[in-house]
Amino acid sequence: MTIDPKEIPVTKLVGYLQGAVTPRPIAFVSSMDKDGNVNLSPFSFFNLFSIHPPILIFSPSRRVRDNTTKHTLQNVEEVPEVTINIVGYDMVEQASLASCEFPKGVSEFLKAGFTEVPSTKVKPPRVGESKASFECKVNQIIPLGEEGGAGNLVICEILLAHIDDSVFDEDGKINPWKVDAVARMGNDYYSRAAGANIFEVPKPNVKIGIGFDHLPPSVKNSALLTGNDLGRLANIEKLPDAEAIQSFKNRNPRVIDLKGDFERHRLAQEYLRNGEIEEAWKVLLCT
Repeated sequence: MTIDPKEIPVTKLVGYLQGAVTPRPIAFVSSMDKDGNVNLSPFSFFNLFSIHPPILIFSPSRRVRDNTTKHTLQNVEEVPEVTINIVGYDMVEQASLASCEFPKGVSEFLKAGFTEVPSTKVKPPRVGESKASFECKVNQIIPLGEEGGAGNLVICEILLAHIDDSVFDEDGKINPWKVDAVARMGNDYYSRAAGANIFEVPKPNVKIGIGFDHLPPSVKNSALLTGNDLGRLANIEKLPDAEAIQSFKNRNPRVIDLKGDFERHRLAQEYLRNGEIEEAWKVLLCT
């Protein structure tokens, strides 16, 4: 299907875009109007956009059905401060409840059962149940249109971060399994960053991989190796030299008796599954 956004109803476009651009992290935004009324609402048009300065951006869109704006947008126009709280799996149903269109002045903290924790540098409170919360000043609001469905980029500079001690590992790094964050998908679907859903892909930050163009044809055209397998093989900085391959043969004589590319690729794939990329290459080059 090829879709021209200008040729279909916005109500249909919403489903296609939110169903395809996934998963989207959730900004659980606490804001306050000029009279001191607190609002709490989740937004999945959200992400981290800068480290120095530390910038988060979320976008409360104009409602498609009637082109009205949300209380959060109205609030940040009056009081340019927010707290942005991360939604974990253990609070996702409550966060969903907070998205109900309660009348202005009604506290979603109360309706959804969340704990208001006073902020240090901004007026809106943070969510006590969240594993990570960010006190922010609103630097800029950029309207992206005037029609229903148009976003409004709320550019927030982090003034203070609060991260629960329980989510750190022994090296002082955040453990994603302990954060157990959730993200929005299309329709009523969510995804959970936990269990087997979390995996590692080595980043080529410093070393330059050899690339697909340097894969041997027998490897590139393998009937067994997947695109992910080939990507990992192509991410190696340089191939093992003859001495390393011979040493591998001496320690693993069975690789010499492998029959055909299929058996060789299957064994290489086992090494790849264990993150042993150089050993996988040694198998492939043991001819």
